[in-house]
Amino acid sequence: MKWQVKYALENARRESGVISVEHAGGDAIRISVHEQPDVLAVISDAYKMDAELAARYYEQWPEMDFLCGYRKECLWDGSAIAFLEDKTVGWGNYGSLGSAIPKGSARMASHKNYMFPYRLILQQGYVSNVRREFDRVFSLTLSRGRSLRVGMIWEYEPTADAVRSLWDSCGAVDVAWNTNPNGSPAPSAIEAGRQLGCKVLKWDELRPILLKG
Repeated sequence: MKWQVKYALENARRESGVISVEHAGGDAIRISVHEQPDVLAVISDAYKMDAELAARYYEQWPEMDFLCGYRKECLWDGSAIAFLEDKTVGWGNYGSLGSAIPKGSARMASHKNYMFPYRLILQQGYVSNVRREFDRVFSLTLSRGRSLRVGMIWEYEPTADAVRSLWDSCGAVDVAWNTNPNGSPAPSAIEAGRQLGCKVLKWDELRPILLKG
C-alpha cells in the first residue's frame, strides 16, 4: 500500500459521520458515510496533476467521486480541472475531500484553498472572461478589454518565498492575490513582487483595480 493511501485511510476514519473506510485497491479508498452515499476517492502522490494523468485515473476508476492530490505542493493544471469537472468528479487536496465527506458533496468539491476566491471572481459583473490555467492561477479579461494574469496565494502571511514559488511553478503574474481573509502579506512578499514586476494584494486592494478596468 502506498504511503499516501495509508495516511488517507487513517485521516478519513477520523472524519465526521464516517462509518467505515476501506482500501479499494491501488490508489483508491472507499468511505462509508452516515446518511450519505459512499465516496470512492483516488489518492494520488503526484507533484503535478495534468489532464493526461487525471484521464488515466478516471480510466482505471470511472466510478470515482473525488481525485485527491495528497501532496501539499501538488499543482493542478487547468486542463485536469476541466476534465474532472466535465466528468463531475471532485478534485483537490485531502482537506477538500475531508470537508466534502460529511456533506455528501465530494463530486462537486474543488480545492478548498482556491474555491471561494475563484467563485468570487466569477461573480464580478465587470469580468467578461476567466480562463483557469492552474488551480491557483487564472487569466481574466475585464469589461473594458484589459487582461490580467492573477495568482492566488493562500498562506496566512505570505513571504517572499511564497511569491517566488508562485512564479517558479506557474510563471509570471500581474497580481499575486493573498486570498486568506485573516492574514496579510509580509513586507518581504511585497518587495519580492516589486522586484519581479507584480503587485501583491488583498481583495480590498485588487477589487478597485478590476473595477477600473
